[in-house]
Amino acid sequence: MKRFITAFFRRGLIACGFGPIVLAVLYLILHYKGMIDTLTVNQVCTGIFSITALAFTVGGMNAVYQIERLPLMSAILIHGIVLYFSYLGAYLLNDWIELGTTPILVFSGVFAAGYLAVWAIIYCATKRNTEKLNKMLKEKQQGAKDYN
Repeated sequence: MKRFITAFFRRGLIACGFGPIVLAVLYLILHYKGMIDTLTVNQVCTGIFSITALAFTVGGMNAVYQIERLPLMSAILIHGIVLYFSYLGAYLLNDWIELGTTPILVFSGVFAAGYLAVWAIIYCATKRNTEKLNKMLKEKQQGAKDYN
């Protein structure tokens, strides 16, 4: 558990530095799209603090995959649930989505689709690399047999 906490904080501290940068880019995009003209001091401070905390959590949660006794599907489920509530909280806190059934359902659907898409890409890439390594291993084993 100590190893998990250490890895969580280390990864979180690395990631949290990118939160305000992402927020600044988001605010610039919203400004150039004409969606915001000015921000209050409260909006900027809330945005900076919440996105820094979100980035810390997102970065740190990757340490859940280092827990060897935890099955992969359990780790994915824990990771997804923590990220979902972290993002939802940040979006609600910054008034980026309204507090209501429809906006939260739309957010949930988009989050679930995005999370599943990312894992599908990771799964396909890992499967392809594993098949490639297995093929190379078989060729080496076959070459060793032919040599003897």
